[in-house]
Amino acid sequence: MPEQTAKSQSPQNLPRVLTASNALSIVVGIIVGTGIFLVPHEIMAAVGSTRMVYGVWVLGGLLSLFGAMSYAEVAALRPRVGGEYVFLHDAYGPLTAFLYSWTWTLIARPGSVATIAAGLMSVLGTFPLFAFLDHRTVGHLAWSQIMAILVVWLFTALNIVSTRDSALVQMLLTWLKTAMIVAIGGVLFASTQHGHWSHFHSNFHGAQGGFSGFMAALVAVLWAYDGWSDVSQLAGEVKQPQRSMPLALIGGVTVVGGLYILTNAAIQYVLPATVIASSERPANDALLQVVGGLSSSLFAIGMIVSIAASLVGSLLSGARVPFAAARDHLFPAVLGDVHPRFRTPWTSLLLQAVLSTLLLLAIGRYQALFSLTIVSEWLFYGLTAATVFVFRAREPTAYRPYRVTGYPVVPALFILAAAGLLVFSLVTKPREFVMGTLVILCGVPLHYLFQRRGAIANQDGVPHGRR
Repeated sequence: MPEQTAKSQSPQNLPRVLTASNALSIVVGIIVGTGIFLVPHEIMAAVGSTRMVYGVWVLGGLLSLFGAMSYAEVAALRPRVGGEYVFLHDAYGPLTAFLYSWTWTLIARPGSVATIAAGLMSVLGTFPLFAFLDHRTVGHLAWSQIMAILVVWLFTALNIVSTRDSALVQMLLTWLKTAMIVAIGGVLFASTQHGHWSHFHSNFHGAQGGFSGFMAALVAVLWAYDGWSDVSQLAGEVKQPQRSMPLALIGGVTVVGGLYILTNAAIQYVLPATVIASSERPANDALLQVVGGLSSSLFAIGMIVSIAASLVGSLLSGARVPFAAARDHLFPAVLGDVHPRFRTPWTSLLLQAVLSTLLLLAIGRYQALFSLTIVSEWLFYGLTAATVFVFRAREPTAYRPYRVTGYPVVPALFILAAAGLLVFSLVTKPREFVMGTLVILCGVPLHYLFQRRGAIANQDGVPHGRR
């Protein structure tokens, strides 16, 4: 243990500066974005029945919790920077890990950051003070694109200067938005004039319905829960990770599930099923009935805080994957650099900001590319959860600070759910599925190219540094 501690404090590695509270807030902050306010509309339009709505919310929450429990066992067993990358590398080898890193670094995370930043500007544009965001500047660029890029670079600079301070900002934003969500729910439930318990028995008869409607609703719920896995990439920077990582993953998903159920119930207390299904912003419409003209401002402020917390957390966690891959010589070595003063993965953070900026400059065209990531995301979710079985078979006597409750059923159910979503994606969006698969496979020749260069680097004495 003393040797491991000394290594973790080496200037060549990232220090453990994050607490369990930081890790928990990162899970909650990344997951809870705009979906908590908008997804109730999609679910009701898909299933139409109140009973089915809560059934989908509970099922989606349980599947996410099963995934978090599976990740928690492996993260406590291998608490290193890179999270999923490390688990996949140790379980299946460098090729699988590289393909994950390739899609994550070049498409998934920059696309997510660009989407969040663009969404933040969209909400800010609803305030008269920021009406200029919709105006054009030079050529086809809008002020919203420029401001989104500036926000990405501002938070990236914060992440470079201090991981601890970035996590503190993210935690403050997360608990602020949690308090706002609880307050909104309380305001809606306190409205006896506009609220009616009979709404919980109402139905929307124009729903998509059937199995396809149920699956569409489940996909919407799982997207709303998406992001819980990101904290695993920071495992190498969390204090007492054997205890903190299971607490963050399992506790974070549980907290989010409670917030989602509360919000959905509060909206439904005020609005009947038909109104929820037809409203693009049911939370705002519910507030409009209860507090009148203040609703839009309250809704927008809640959205801004929620999106900002997601953006900070996404930027903080995302750069750890290329950093870890570079330490294994699967990516260019420069991406594995640690800033000599700030002790942060500054080059990987810069790459992430550059790629996000390029996508924001191409806004309107990157959306199609971003939609392809569902293939890689759920493929690697399933493969990562399956590492629980791999490590149990390969290392039966290893010390496991946390073991999945309900093993082997719990991880198996999550893996089946991931496989089911991939099949559903193939059936409903075959073009995106094929293109997403091709994007992943494009990484195969690049892997062997970088592997060859890495072998040459090792022969030249370049240190190999993954902890």
